[in-house]
Amino acid sequence: MAAVRALETDDVPDSHDLLARTQVTEKQDNTFLRRPALLGLLAIIAIIVGASQPSSPFALKTPGAWFFGLPGPGASTGGLLVGMVTVYGGMLLLVKVWYDLVRQLARRPGVRVRSLAIVGAIWILPLLIAPPLFSRDVYSYAAQGEMVSHHISPYQYGPNVLGASPYNASVDPFWGNAPAPYGPLFLGLDGGLVNLVGHRVLATVVGLRLMAVAGVGLVAWFIPRLARAYGRDPARAFLLAVLNPVTLLHLLGGAHNDALMIGLLVAGVTLAKEGRPLLGIVLCSLATAVKVPAAVGVVYIGWEWIGSHVSWRQRVRPVITAAIASIAVMAGLSGVTGLGWGWLLALGTPGTVRSVMAPVTDIGELAGALVHLAGLGISGTTVLTVVRVLGLAGAAGIGLLVLWNSERLGGLKAMAITLLAFVWLAPVVQPWYVAWGLILLAPVAAGRLRSLLIALTVGVTLFETQGGAPLLDGLHHSSTAALLLAVIVLSIIPGTPVAHWAHRAWTRSRWRSPVLSKPAQSTLGPPPGTMVGTSIDG
Repeated sequence: MAAVRALETDDVPDSHDLLARTQVTEKQDNTFLRRPALLGLLAIIAIIVGASQPSSPFALKTPGAWFFGLPGPGASTGGLLVGMVTVYGGMLLLVKVWYDLVRQLARRPGVRVRSLAIVGAIWILPLLIAPPLFSRDVYSYAAQGEMVSHHISPYQYGPNVLGASPYNASVDPFWGNAPAPYGPLFLGLDGGLVNLVGHRVLATVVGLRLMAVAGVGLVAWFIPRLARAYGRDPARAFLLAVLNPVTLLHLLGGAHNDALMIGLLVAGVTLAKEGRPLLGIVLCSLATAVKVPAAVGVVYIGWEWIGSHVSWRQRVRPVITAAIASIAVMAGLSGVTGLGWGWLLALGTPGTVRSVMAPVTDIGELAGALVHLAGLGISGTTVLTVVRVLGLAGAAGIGLLVLWNSERLGGLKAMAITLLAFVWLAPVVQPWYVAWGLILLAPVAAGRLRSLLIALTVGVTLFETQGGAPLLDGLHHSSTAALLLAVIVLSIIPGTPVAHWAHRAWTRSRWRSPVLSKPAQSTLGPPPGTMVGTSIDG
């Protein structure tokens, strides 16, 4: 409960949000965005170039995996080092540009979302031609779509059932026999896409990338509206959610179906907040039919349906109504696609992985080793399973706690905390999973929660990039001199002339901030001299 009370203080709008409500600008100067736009573009191009090196482990290099960047006869570890420097150097620069933009907007209320959308377009366009980055999941999606197109249930079989099909060539062998844990909406779209492109593998992968772009597009459209509904700065929410490096490099770069899930979820929550709860439930149900974590949106729309300051007994009926409506939507999708409800039985598929990025799995592995050393006669697998169950139970407990206190915390914040709890206490943690909570948190993040959002973004971007194991193996065979040179280059990137030039440019732009007129009565805030109270989510 103390933790809940500590989080409540973040609901108070910060001084910049209040300033944006009570003061108007004569003219907004957005020229300060030009240099970050170009530097971010440079960073993303560097990442793409690095990942496209023939020996780079950050994109798949098997024949037919992409249109360019595949290894030739003379590929060596030289390309590996170049790839490492450019990828990690690009990520360092992108994180720095994004973080400094966050700081700039904190000093510049009133920046137009349209201006940031232009920056986003500049950063995103190169990613449309990049190979799938930091993950091979999109090739599994493509193979599952091929299965659906041939009326093979991906809930009963893994991609290996396709045999020697070109779709199966790029699938990670670990997932070859694993059933799909995705809902009928995604797999139905996936199978339709395969038919549409004539069963061509690369065309399917491109289509899945565009599906991820559509999901991020929904986030870009609805996140500013959601921020306005909560009385927050829409441009800052757009920056924290859409231009977030995790969104760009993982949801878009990796072409993950999580982008479509979170896009539909944000759309549903926004429409419910704007007074259309039934439509919000439908959209959140569609999101759940992509990946099941989006069901949290249905729960919260039902919980807040009849308003605030009501007892939990009064909330039960709307929650049940929302659940029935959601089940009806998903039942319709299951019937139309012919896929049925087998996806619910396959939800444990990701748990077959022993992910070193998952704290619960690490604790379970350590506990299993200690039990073995103590000679208690309990297998390590059993201990790991118990610890994982306890982790999920803990996440469920956190979810119930924040739901019970959601009126004080704010529904959007409570949803974000719930999703982050299930990510970090789940058996497997993937970098793009973290985006679920970060994007929902963006419109209302202030104080400690905004610092948490930034810290998670930086940590996930720089330290949870898949491909580390092949990279370390390749570096083991590199010359010491070349490896030392690569480390030196990476260590000085934050202090390079480019970074210094950007810092000077942003410092100068601070003194060119727009002149504010005299305080005026705002339609969004109270009259001067009135006490400002805290409402839900600020």
